[in-house]
Amino acid sequence: MNKKFTIRDLNIRYDHQVALSDCNMDVFANEILGVIGPSNSGKTSFLRTLNRMIDLNNQAVVEGEVLMDGKDVFIDLSVEDLRKRVGMVFASPICLPMSIYENIVYGPRRHGRRKKDELDSLVEESLKASFLWDEVKNRLHTSALRLSGGQQQRLCIARSLANDPEVILFDEPCSGLDPISTAKVEEALVELKQKYTIIFVTNNVKQAARISDRVAFFLMSQLIELDQTQTIFTSPNDKRTEDYVSGRFG
Repeated sequence: MNKKFTIRDLNIRYDHQVALSDCNMDVFANEILGVIGPSNSGKTSFLRTLNRMIDLNNQAVVEGEVLMDGKDVFIDLSVEDLRKRVGMVFASPICLPMSIYENIVYGPRRHGRRKKDELDSLVEESLKASFLWDEVKNRLHTSALRLSGGQQQRLCIARSLANDPEVILFDEPCSGLDPISTAKVEEALVELKQKYTIIFVTNNVKQAARISDRVAFFLMSQLIELDQTQTIFTSPNDKRTEDYVSGRFG
């Protein structure tokens, strides 16, 4: 399998507080990697390092190596290029205060795409890929803020797709959604891995079990175990992993 990310000896701290220690792992292209673990275990810091959102925290210190397609994300790639290639969807949907259509074309326009027919096609393709097109195709020019929470989250996915990324990071994308909306987001993720690499943090271990190809378990600022999903949930190597996925703690 082709490696999309290679992470070696990754250490993250905020001032003197360790967020992640000695993390080593590979992320493969076109997989869904689920990242699980209790709060304050390093999951979000790990995720934000991959597209350098970590740079926005002035107290953050990152050491080690993070390679994307063999290139160091801190040395060989500009932040702008990296974030175009590595999109991110947050726990709470962050829609721009404009129409559904304008939300999606905002990024592509900033990168120089101006032709209306191209933008129209891009909007339709992105909304279809995020399983939202049929619900909004007749109201593209109404405010995105009028959508339900689940629809807004899928719009955020569509907006990320419109920038033609290679990787999409998800930080607890279903934490505030009802079961029906969650199911639609999960359905979209499973389809998206045909074209994209998906890395998602979730506090819902059942969700990780449902849609992940592999699962990484973080605990107390360390990567404890990374393996195929079935192995993590049926015969993990570390008792701490077994205790967490079985609900004994966390």
